[in-house]
This record gives sequence, structure tokens and C-alpha cells, in this order.
Amino acid sequence: MSQENPGAPAAFEIDLTLEEARRRAAVMAAVGPDWDPPAVLRAEELAYDLLYSGLDERQQETYDMLVAAGVLPRRGPGHAAA
Repeated sequence: MSQENPGAPAAFEIDLTLEEARRRAAVMAAVGPDWDPPAVLRAEELAYDLLYSGLDERQQETYDMLVAAGVLPRRGPGHAAA
């Protein structure tokens, strides 16, 4: 607090650079040396393909509506089951 203006807010700053570096190092240590980001993304794509496959007509309409609204990304050449 300033002696000249006791009601003024005090400046408070924290440098989190070191903590962020520690956090990132801990994350990389946790995922381990066998972590393969492209394989993880491929597995995620396969999971989404499975999730949106085999939709009945009503489900496909709902999916198409959500895609048109921008809620879900378009998958494949135009339809969820494609």
C-alpha cells in the first residue's frame, strides 16, 4: 500500500514461467516416451467414425442439423455414415 494513498490497491504480480515449465515437464513425464500423438489422433478419428456410423434416418437428420448449425464438424464426404 502506498503511504500517500492508503486506499489505493497494491500492485501484485506473480511470474508463473517456472511453474509452467514444471507443469509441462510433468505432463511429458506422465505420458511417457511411448506416446504417439498421430496414433492417438487416428484412434480418436476411428472412435468418431464408429460413433456416427449406422445412424437411422432420424438420427442422420439430427446429425445433419447439428453440422449445419456448426455444433459438430462435417465428417467424410457429406454424411456421418459415409
